[in-house]
Amino acid sequence: MLAAVISATAGATVAAPVAGLLAQRAIVRSRHARGLRITGSRGIDAQDFVRIGGLEQWISVRGEDRANPVVVELHGGPGSSNAILTGVSRAWERHVTLVRWDMRGTGKTLRRSGADGQGELSFGRLVRDAVEVVEHVRERLGVQRVVLLGCSFGSAIAMRVARSRPDLVGAYVGTDQKIFDGGRDTSDYFAALDRLERAGKKKELAVVREMGPDQRAWSAEQFSHFSRFASATDPHTFAAMKSVVMKSLWYSPLHSLREIVTFFKSFMVSAAVLPGTARLDDRADGTRFDVPFFVVQGACDLVNTPTRARAFFDDVRAPVKEFTLIEDAGHFAVYRRPDLFLDLLLTRVLPTLPDAVRR
Repeated sequence: MLAAVISATAGATVAAPVAGLLAQRAIVRSRHARGLRITGSRGIDAQDFVRIGGLEQWISVRGEDRANPVVVELHGGPGSSNAILTGVSRAWERHVTLVRWDMRGTGKTLRRSGADGQGELSFGRLVRDAVEVVEHVRERLGVQRVVLLGCSFGSAIAMRVARSRPDLVGAYVGTDQKIFDGGRDTSDYFAALDRLERAGKKKELAVVREMGPDQRAWSAEQFSHFSRFASATDPHTFAAMKSVVMKSLWYSPLHSLREIVTFFKSFMVSAAVLPGTARLDDRADGTRFDVPFFVVQGACDLVNTPTRARAFFDDVRAPVKEFTLIEDAGHFAVYRRPDLFLDLLLTRVLPTLPDAVRR
């Protein structure tokens, strides 16, 4: 979804002298690698490939104490691996075991089998994969249920898992919450047109106007165009991409230079999923959840607006539910303010878990 913003900020990075840039990267990556070490006997730090949906997919499991609750995170995009953000969320791992997964078409999973080896790239397949990942984590870590953290596009997947499989999920947390409405609400389309016009982006404006507001008629390429233009004209999202995502990508000790290239390629490969989402309707699928339901949204998010997320949240029926805004933040709000999110996790989400889940 945010490939263009990433590309734009990457341009400034590679403009620096290459030798000095690589030397600085090596120093910072080494420092970050030391900060990521988990050395205690009760901890876990494992990254490997697991066969999910007939495909070898990359899964990371990290935490300071195996007895802590387990959080399974589903990244956004599609194609936007959160593995690069391990350093940003390092403090979370003192309180939870954090599981990350590069979905098919993304990151290390994409690099493992190549673009032609990803199998079925569809929203339904990603949902089924997510269920398999949670089942794998339950068996691997010996837990009954997990906290399911869905980020942006991943929140649409996570929400479906939480709704249909409450036996696997102790609590649902959606951030940058994505809501599908079957194409009824076109306000995001016209808001993006307005931002493009005010920014004087004539070429981009012409492209979006030609697409029209009905996403059900868009191709994968058109979805990508719209996401790029909408994101690039959202100042808070653009700032987060520069200060959080691009910096994390460049200095990630878990990613080689070749894997940085794969990170960009993931957006193009995963775009094939998007046309199949245009007719999805979250309200039609149901607003009852048998698990605690939390939404954490950037107050200034223009990509997945808090207004749309709040409207759906108000219709949700759940044992516990809570909606939180992070002020002065747009998309990637919880990674812009990981301290605030950790506080929310500790004081609001984890206390709702049964003792058997909290261990």
